Amino acid sequence: MLKARSILIALVSLCLGTWWSASFSWAKPSPCETCHEKIAPKQAKDFNRSKMAEKLDCSDCHGLEHLDSDDVDKAKLPTFETCRTCHKARVEQYLDGKHALGLAAMQAMPYTHAQPKVFIEGQKGCGGCHALGVKSDESRRYYPYGMDCQSCHTRHAFSKKEALQPEACLPCHMGFDHAQWEMWSGSKHGVTYLTNRAMGSENLERAPTCQTCHMPEGNHRVFSAWGFLGVRLPEEDEGWLADRITILKGLGVLDPSGNPTPRLDLVKRIKLARLTKEEFEAERNRYARVCAECHSAGFYQENIQNGDVMLREADRLFAEAIHIVGSLYQDGIIPMREGYFAYPDLLSFYEVNTKIELILYEMFMDHRMKTFQSSFHMNPDFATWYGFAKMKKDLKEIRELAPKMRMEAQR
Repeated sequence: MLKARSILIALVSLCLGTWWSASFSWAKPSPCETCHEKIAPKQAKDFNRSKMAEKLDCSDCHGLEHLDSDDVDKAKLPTFETCRTCHKARVEQYLDGKHALGLAAMQAMPYTHAQPKVFIEGQKGCGGCHALGVKSDESRRYYPYGMDCQSCHTRHAFSKKEALQPEACLPCHMGFDHAQWEMWSGSKHGVTYLTNRAMGSENLERAPTCQTCHMPEGNHRVFSAWGFLGVRLPEEDEGWLADRITILKGLGVLDPSGNPTPRLDLVKRIKLARLTKEEFEAERNRYARVCAECHSAGFYQENIQNGDVMLREADRLFAEAIHIVGSLYQDGIIPMREGYFAYPDLLSFYEVNTKIELILYEMFMDHRMKTFQSSFHMNPDFATWYGFAKMKKDLKEIRELAPKMRMEAQR
């Protein structure tokens, strides 16, 4: 009896100790939290859901200056440097990757400065995603809520579990020029994953998510072999190389004579293209290792090469379209753009004067993107009807419009 009582007391003590430890593992509430529980209670609630609440309080990220003043501007907004204090390796991976270059890419576009301020700095347009890459307090002056770690680990819970879900990528990777969510979620990979999750299955590793392929082992670098523009150099296929040179002219990286322009340095700096064979192969091999977890080497090689061929076929159509519109510039049918040579500038986007240029722009940013991105995301229907078939339609319209514009110019 005495032994049983001793065991019972020990068990009760263990339970109380566990409860006590769990109940008081959080850091002591800071004055910030006490105040924000009144004015924005869910901020405080979210923070106390986070792992960080076990060791940190609000001031570790937002500073102490606001405590002595009603001036909310004195509360610091965290940057990458703030997160680096505890997450050095992940921040360095991120800063070496493409997401950290989002702001630089947006600012490099020739007509960004001409857009409404709210569209860019107010994050109601391009700036809503491309404020990724705000790295300093100086940048925060223009992009006060610039996207960084909190873009995926949403504040103030900063949940790793949430960030591991494919929907974490959805707000930016959807729609017009990078519809990766639609491609993946409608592919066999996406359907398998989402169906298993909906059924409450624990076998979610049966199919890859965005993070599986693009962030293997949690690496925050997030890169791909072809990159956003789908451009690489050198190229052994001479026909494809000729088409790619035409595309590089349209991107303003080469001038109409094929000579490099200052934009080439820009493309290098923001890593929009792979400019050596070694660089391309290094990225490609990284994906091969991920695919080998589920697929044979032969299956992987066949599918990845077929994706390359789809991009080659897309470039064949696109290069012809650029040549047709380029000839209209060179013959003076379309006036030369101020400060630019007589050639279509694909990075002008909608800032053009003719319908034929708009068609060319949409062929590039919408239909070509969907053709090759869907091919690599294993969604053949999307690659066909939202990509390749649309490119053929674009080219047909461009072929018909060009002679009409020439005839009108002669009147």
